[in-house]
Amino acid sequence: MKIDILTLFPESFKPFEESIISRARKKGVLDLNIIDIRSFTLDKHKKCDDAPFGGGAGMLMQVQPVYDAVKSVLKKNSKVVYPSPSGRVFNYNMAKELAKEKHLIFICGHYEGIDERLIDIFNAQEISIGDYVLTGGEIPTMAIVDALARFVPGVISEDSLSEESFSDGLLEYPQYTRPQVFEGRSVPEVLLRGNHQEIAKFRHAESLKKTKKNRPDLLKGVQDEN
Repeated sequence: MKIDILTLFPESFKPFEESIISRARKKGVLDLNIIDIRSFTLDKHKKCDDAPFGGGAGMLMQVQPVYDAVKSVLKKNSKVVYPSPSGRVFNYNMAKELAKEKHLIFICGHYEGIDERLIDIFNAQEISIGDYVLTGGEIPTMAIVDALARFVPGVISEDSLSEESFSDGLLEYPQYTRPQVFEGRSVPEVLLRGNHQEIAKFRHAESLKKTKKNRPDLLKGVQDEN
């Protein structure tokens, strides 16, 4: 999969040089590029913002630099994504769908965002990571890319995807490792007996319990499917 990220702050994406995403890039599973929007501005001072028509607080990213940045990497199979509080709220299934795309282009907004005409011209999919506002699109882009990358074949093992939060509509069951007893708290006995059928039943029950406590809204979806 090819991912191009357009941003005013390329240095924000240093985390992608570490851990799982970094390994996927080195293996050639992910072709991930960070592109500086400022390199496309025609302004000699590298200015990329301007006042919005109609007035109002804050500045807006200029059309020209963003437009030219997108055009520099746009192909027939490209899908443009614009992280924005106005978009549909990102979730597990959306990550799986995005992972099927051949080429994703992310526009990281800043200030008051980007000109609406850019969204229209590129038919950009607006995606929100929650009902709150951040100072820029870099953090939402990192979250979305990190989540969808896990579904790209070769990034992580299939086993890691089969039993995790949201994979079956529930939150993942609690996990434990050594030592067996810590601060007076013991690992549940069922996990130590080696009976895989009993372990599976225990983990499912714990998933239900955790989902009921933390995300009861998810249980309605599970009940509707059944």
